[in-house]
Amino acid sequence: MEQPDAVVSASGVERALRESRGRFESAFQQAPIGMALIAMDGRWLQVNDALCQITGFEAAQLLTLTLGDLTHAEDADVEADALQELLAGGVESFEVERRLRRALGDDVWVLLTTSLVRDPEHRPMHRLMQVQDISERKALSGKLEHAVDHDHLTGLHNRRHFERALSRETERARRYGVPGALLLLDIDHFKRVNDEFGHRAGDDVLKGVAGMLRLRLRQTDLIARVGGDEFAVLLPQTDLAQVQIVAEDVVRSLARETAQLADRSLRITASIGAVMLDGLTDGEAFACADVAMYEAKEAGRNRVEMYRPLNGGRARTSVRLAEADRIRRALLSDELLLYAQPIRDLRDGQVKSHEILVRLPAEDGGEPLLPARFLYRAEQSGLIQAMDGWVVHRAIRLIEARRGSDPRVVLHVNLSGRSVGDQRFAQRIEDAIDAAGIDPSQLVFELTETAAISQFEDVRAFVARLHARGCRFALDDFGAGFGSFHYLKNFPFDYLKIDGDFVRDIVHDPTNRLVVSAIVGVARGMGMETVAEFVIDEETVTMLRTLGVDHVQGFHVGRPVLAAEGLGGANA
Repeated sequence: MEQPDAVVSASGVERALRESRGRFESAFQQAPIGMALIAMDGRWLQVNDALCQITGFEAAQLLTLTLGDLTHAEDADVEADALQELLAGGVESFEVERRLRRALGDDVWVLLTTSLVRDPEHRPMHRLMQVQDISERKALSGKLEHAVDHDHLTGLHNRRHFERALSRETERARRYGVPGALLLLDIDHFKRVNDEFGHRAGDDVLKGVAGMLRLRLRQTDLIARVGGDEFAVLLPQTDLAQVQIVAEDVVRSLARETAQLADRSLRITASIGAVMLDGLTDGEAFACADVAMYEAKEAGRNRVEMYRPLNGGRARTSVRLAEADRIRRALLSDELLLYAQPIRDLRDGQVKSHEILVRLPAEDGGEPLLPARFLYRAEQSGLIQAMDGWVVHRAIRLIEARRGSDPRVVLHVNLSGRSVGDQRFAQRIEDAIDAAGIDPSQLVFELTETAAISQFEDVRAFVARLHARGCRFALDDFGAGFGSFHYLKNFPFDYLKIDGDFVRDIVHDPTNRLVVSAIVGVARGMGMETVAEFVIDEETVTMLRTLGVDHVQGFHVGRPVLAAEGLGGANA
């Protein structure tokens, strides 16, 4: 009586197994991603249509090959460790990215997800592999990686990438005595190109210089655009004589070229500072190359200067290094001074905002040095962004300190071109705002037109990011150059600061009045407010009010005083 039941039971199990296998086969074949069963020796045992489409092989062709036959040589060992851990039972599955050779000979990037099919005794029988085509993602990732490390205009490496490479090279030079050198190239009179012909012409010049550098230098040399019109070259495996030859060849090659700008042909020249990396850190190498490059400019431009620290005839060089060291020490010891200059609102006569200005204490105890005396050196020595960061953080602390007595105080802070092109600097500003809990609209960042010129897309991204957080922006020295209106079109400025040349004699100069009136009209039409700088008397204030200017700033309104005093005792 039991035998029929057993037969029925056995047939039911077989039917269930057949149905299960059928479902697996159907899911396997119809899966939208590649599927494969692979023997433990790498032979393809079973593949689906999606895998055939990814590789370009017919199923019958794949079954004559192994996974190793299709794997790019550089990716042969990418899964070795993970596979051993899978076989040992340490993981249930693993993922790796690798390139597979397609039927036409090209490669395709795939994501392989591998698990094991085991027998009842838990012994590995074969691998079950899912294969996803990730070519588009890898291409996008490659583009993003390229964008992070390359200058968008010239296609050369950017400062970020170059500084990392220079750090590695200086370390090698110190540890193993491997010779190497740094060249720093700055285009002569580049500001004139931008002012007279516009930023597009300037961009063309920069691209031309980049192309020339690619042609004249070795493939092993690293070339980068590290600033607005500044290029750097890392020369590995070289000596002093070869550095001199290479640098002078670059100067001569560039001088032979002419740039066609509008209806004029303009000869483009450059000044180069060169330094051997022997015993220097990356920061010291940049500072020394900067010094040599500015020596080349002061010696007449269109030339090369080598940095020779033991040459007693270079008194100016030691002075420059001493000045840079003085700025560095002031930053480290927190000795810089903040001054505040009031900005009056002409609509109600109240002072509601101040511009924050930095001063360097004099070593002899005299009057602090004005920015014109030391900012140039801070830029040369790579300290300007650290100085910008110091000023921004102190300004935020001033706002935070006045939360109880003047919760709506607004501070204008100047930023250099080096800072406004750096998204990491933007992140640090956001972090400082969040930590202090201030209203971002109490910060107005002032940018000069020349800062925007040097790194246009980077500056636009920087401004858009902080503007979205609520910070406000002013375009300083408006009208001083020819590209101002282009920047108004592309940046979300909140204020236009009218260049002082149009303000000084506005009472007696009808041309200045016409220009200021036009600027006010443009600003109002674009929803911006205007600030007139260098206001020297009440007569000028009256004229500016008549023309519709919103705010005034200058010695007549108030001279810069220590911020702690000018802001009513707030302690920075």
